[in-house]
Amino acid sequence: MAFHRSPYGSGSPVACILGSLIICFAIWPQASGQAAVLTVTPGGTLRTIGDAVRAAAPHDTIDITAGAYVEHHLVIDKPLNLRGTGWPQITSDDSGDVILIRSSNVSVSGLQVSGATVSFLRENAAIKVELSRHVTVRGNRLLNNFFGVYLAKSDSCEVTGNTIIGRSTDLSVSGNGIHLWYCNHARIDSNAVSGQRDGIYFEFVTHSLITRNRSADNLRYGLHFMFSDSCRYEGNEFTRDGAGVAVMYTNHIQMIANTFSRNWGSAAYGLLLKDIRDSEVRQNKFSQNSVALHMEGSSGIDLYDNVFTDNGWAVKIMANCIAIRFSRNSFTNNTFVVATNSLQTNSTFEENYWSGYRGYDLDRDGFGDVPYRPVSLFSLVVEGNPPALILVRSLLTEVLNLAEKVIPTLTPAALVDRKPLLRPPS
Repeated sequence: MAFHRSPYGSGSPVACILGSLIICFAIWPQASGQAAVLTVTPGGTLRTIGDAVRAAAPHDTIDITAGAYVEHHLVIDKPLNLRGTGWPQITSDDSGDVILIRSSNVSVSGLQVSGATVSFLRENAAIKVELSRHVTVRGNRLLNNFFGVYLAKSDSCEVTGNTIIGRSTDLSVSGNGIHLWYCNHARIDSNAVSGQRDGIYFEFVTHSLITRNRSADNLRYGLHFMFSDSCRYEGNEFTRDGAGVAVMYTNHIQMIANTFSRNWGSAAYGLLLKDIRDSEVRQNKFSQNSVALHMEGSSGIDLYDNVFTDNGWAVKIMANCIAIRFSRNSFTNNTFVVATNSLQTNSTFEENYWSGYRGYDLDRDGFGDVPYRPVSLFSLVVEGNPPALILVRSLLTEVLNLAEKVIPTLTPAALVDRKPLLRPPS
């Protein structure tokens, strides 16, 4: 058998084989489709992210070094990993989105993105995701944008560990921090949002997880969602937002171990539940809100192991609520404990702790022997005549409430806790 002479040595079989192996290894990354790393630097061969995106193959990584980059209509239309080092500053030279993602399997991290302009026709965003799956937006700083992160008709995406800060003072020219529309199986985790219209906004979102976010000092709602079934909200903090948190027209939600605090104002709530069905609210803390919890048109909700402290109204529950169950909650130092707009009720209170309870426990079972009526006569007066609130600390108010405790005739007879706890539940 004859062997041709190899350029790497003699014509021996061993040399030929060795030469072939060297050639194979030299072309292996290209032949095997192995992902490449492209580096973008202000003074390098690739000076803009757009140039790198056009040069990259699917699944490549684009490293963006520190510096200022002005991009024009930056569209990510293939699977890519964009990662910044040293917080590269990304802005746009047009009036649209700064980064628009129209591909699945994209990740964006470590970038500082600014300048998504206000529009009354389009929801311009720092990072917008459309019609995509498995997109990750992680660890970015999104500063002074109309919208921060906007996901539309996308599934199985993650928005985690981002800092989103808006600077608008007018609702008409401000957008939302994290906005999801027609999305499924999203994960929104450990983001900090402030200064936007709504911190987090969901509409037509299902089977999603929202955990450990902090939404504070937003112009309207810290969290606002509608028509978004089967979602779980856990360990989030909503504080000092213009109107608190609003949850509307939704079924099968879980709100667990969240904090609603310092949401003050004539139309502010810690949590507003409107037309909510078959849901669970537990282990949450409501502190220093004008109204901690307002409920109307809702049914089939279990509220237990929550703490209500130092609020104006702990609970406002309207007569059109059905099968609302309060148990093992703690109500401490609230100006009004429970308020309602009717003498009839379809809700139950049992085994809750009330700091205003003055009963006794002769059999020492941990429950008061005398039922507790959380609706005061004066709260009914205020519900029908709000200006009467000016008399809240007057002697007349004390006399009215004392008379109602002795001879309860005007407060809802059915709205009573027959087994009040003597101590707050642990």
